[in-house]
Amino acid sequence: GRTEWAESRSVLMRESTNRDSLDMIERCMCLVCLDDATGPELSDTTRALLMLHGGGVAKNGGNRWYDKPMQDWQSIKAGQGCECERAPCTTQTSLEMYARDSQTPRLFFYKLQRLVKNLDMNVHKFCDYGKEFIKKQKMSPDAFIQVALQLAYYRCHGRPVSTYESASIRRFQEGRVDNIRSATPEALAFDTEKMEKLRGAITAQTKYTILAITGMAIDNHLLGLREIAHELKMEKPEIFKDEAHLICNQFILSTSQVPTTVEMFCCYGPVLPNGYGACYNPQSDHIIFSVSSFHESPQTSSTAFVKCLVQGLLDMRDLCNKCNSSSDPTAQRQVQTVETHTQTEINWQNKTPQRTADPTKSKQKLPQVLLKTPDQTKVEAQTQTSSQGGAQAIKNGGKS
Repeated sequence: GRTEWAESRSVLMRESTNRDSLDMIERCMCLVCLDDATGPELSDTTRALLMLHGGGVAKNGGNRWYDKPMQDWQSIKAGQGCECERAPCTTQTSLEMYARDSQTPRLFFYKLQRLVKNLDMNVHKFCDYGKEFIKKQKMSPDAFIQVALQLAYYRCHGRPVSTYESASIRRFQEGRVDNIRSATPEALAFDTEKMEKLRGAITAQTKYTILAITGMAIDNHLLGLREIAHELKMEKPEIFKDEAHLICNQFILSTSQVPTTVEMFCCYGPVLPNGYGACYNPQSDHIIFSVSSFHESPQTSSTAFVKCLVQGLLDMRDLCNKCNSSSDPTAQRQVQTVETHTQTEINWQNKTPQRTADPTKSKQKLPQVLLKTPDQTKVEAQTQTSSQGGAQAIKNGGKS
C-alpha cells in the first residue's frame, strides 16, 4: 500500500537513525540481501518463497526493500538469485552475484507476515517431456504450453479467462512488451479427443504470438489511445468504458515464458486477488513451472492448478502419440517463424546495450524473480514473449 508506506515513512523520518538509514537506502542503486540460514527444507518452492519475501518476520522478511528495482539475494543454504521490478527493466538478465559485507538497517513492517502467509507458491518440474518432444509434433513449444495452461484453468474452473502472456517488442525503438492473448476461441474449442482441435489451438496461439512480437497486437495500441485522450484532456472514449473491455483487461491468468539454457526458474505473484501467476522455463526434456495464487481466495489453489496442468500435458502427449501422422507443412513453417523471431530477439539483446527505461512511462508492475542454486555459476534469462465453476473442487483438492 503506497499511501500506508508514505505515512509510515513520515513517522520513521522523525528519528535520526531511521532518517540516516532511509537516506542511505534510498540513494543506492540496488541492494544485496544477505540472508541467514533458514532451515533444512530446500525445495524449489521454498527457494521461491524465500526469494520473494524472505520467509516472514521469523526469518529474513526484514531483509527486503521493494522500492528498489533490483535486489541481489545471497543465501548460504538456499542459493542465490535476483528480484527485479518489471517497470524499469525486462526479464533479459544475466545474473552475476557478488556478495559483500555491509551494514544494512533492518526496518520491520508489521503487515509483512500476513502477506507472507497469503502467498500460495508451487514450483514444479515436469519431467515427462520437454520442448524437443513438442518440436517433433511440428508445434511451437511456447504455444503448446500456453494451450496446456488454458486447459488446466478450464479443468479447474470450468470457464476461460483473460490471459496475459508477455511478448517482447524490444526490436522496436523504446519497445518493451505487449500482450499475447492466449484465451482464444480455438483454445476453448480444444477437445483432447480430436487432434485437429489441438492443432487449431496451437496454430491460433502461434499466429497471435507472431502478431504480438512484430508490433501488431491490440493492447499497446489501445493503451496509447487511452493515454493520448488523457493527455489531451478529452473525455474517455466509450470503448474504454465498455464492460467487455474491462473484463478482458482483468488478467486472472498472468503468464510468461523465460527460457534459459540452465536449470533455473522465474516466479512472480498473481496480479489479481483471485488470479494465478504462471511462469515456465521449457528445457529439452523437461519444463519448470512456477505457479502462484493467494490462499485468501477460495477460488484458487496453486496445487490444484499444477495437478490439472500436469494431467493436461500428459493427455496432450498421449493425444499426439495416438494421432502422430503426416506432418503439417503450414504448422511447421509457423513453428520455424516463431523460433526465428525468438532467436533474433536473443541475438539483438545480447549485442545491444541495455537502455535505462523511464519507470514513469510504465504502469504495469509485475515483479519477477530469477533464481539459481549454489552449484550453478551463470544464469542467462531470455524472455521470448517478455470464476466460480470449480471452486468447491479446488478447495477440496489442494488448498492448505
